[in-house]
Amino acid sequence: MSMRFLITGGLGFIGSNFIRYLLNKNKDARVTILDKISQGANLDNLQGIDDENYIFIKGDICDSKSIKSLIENVDAVINFAAETHVDRSIADPWPFFKSNVEGALTLLEVIRNSNKSIRFIQIGTDESYGEIKEGSFIENNMLKPSSPYSASKASADMFCIAYHNTYDLDVTVTRCTNNFGPFQFLEKFIPKVIVRAYLDLKVPIYGSGSNIRDWIYVNDHCEAICKVLEKGRAGHIYNIASGNELENIKVAENILRLMNKPKSLIEFVEDRPGHDLRYSLDSSKIRSELGWKPKYKFQEAMEETVNWYLSNEHWWKKLLDEKNIHQTPWKLHQ
Repeated sequence: MSMRFLITGGLGFIGSNFIRYLLNKNKDARVTILDKISQGANLDNLQGIDDENYIFIKGDICDSKSIKSLIENVDAVINFAAETHVDRSIADPWPFFKSNVEGALTLLEVIRNSNKSIRFIQIGTDESYGEIKEGSFIENNMLKPSSPYSASKASADMFCIAYHNTYDLDVTVTRCTNNFGPFQFLEKFIPKVIVRAYLDLKVPIYGSGSNIRDWIYVNDHCEAICKVLEKGRAGHIYNIASGNELENIKVAENILRLMNKPKSLIEFVEDRPGHDLRYSLDSSKIRSELGWKPKYKFQEAMEETVNWYLSNEHWWKKLLDEKNIHQTPWKLHQ
């Protein structure tokens, strides 16, 4: 029997890539996508996916009545739905609490009251741990989120683990480093650099550009989620990381080099509040327990990503407006 999935936030960057990956891997899978089409969601992200294998429903994960009707016919729920842009969370935290905390809690409550055996995967973030100057975080380290966004994601994770411990729900949490790849919303760092450089606009870099992130190609993340779905232990957390730690300025310069654009396009701007210097995850657990490891080398994946944006101008041009093109600091939204 084919598995039936409810994928929330399936029109977003990682969610849509996961649906594509899942259906390529399992032709018999049946997917219901729930998305309210807020910031970062895009119906065009499903282009190229056979619509016979999925149903799209516009809706909100905070709507318990809708969720209740949808989980009647699913075996697993994977929660990608979230407000994700840190700058926006600094300007207005309430949508992040609503979507990221209340939304996850609504899903958990509906599953708890359904008396059904449903696998639940919560997609978290490395930002929940906060910054680390040396070494790497393991799964049982204390959470010290720095932004309203990361605080909301950390809260959701804790609710998930609490619901496993209290109600014995089949819940697993993943926390991944920074993703990049096709279909990523233009506010995010890598697509912003690519598109602005293509348009010969200044490329804004916070502070001195010395902030360090660990980058993972989105397909590697999707494969990791599938491993967790298949073999991950309920009540456990799995860090997902490739080990590609780079300063933001180095990533930007790499992209400009691939595009044959001058470094003079880089413009350093006022740093945002609570900007963590470095994130780093130890992914030994998922590698040893579930047999996952990244397949894509960073440079190869970055070249593919740049080429995708250059070849899909029609996709990103539809998203452009003054706010997308010229947004630089978090202050824009105040």
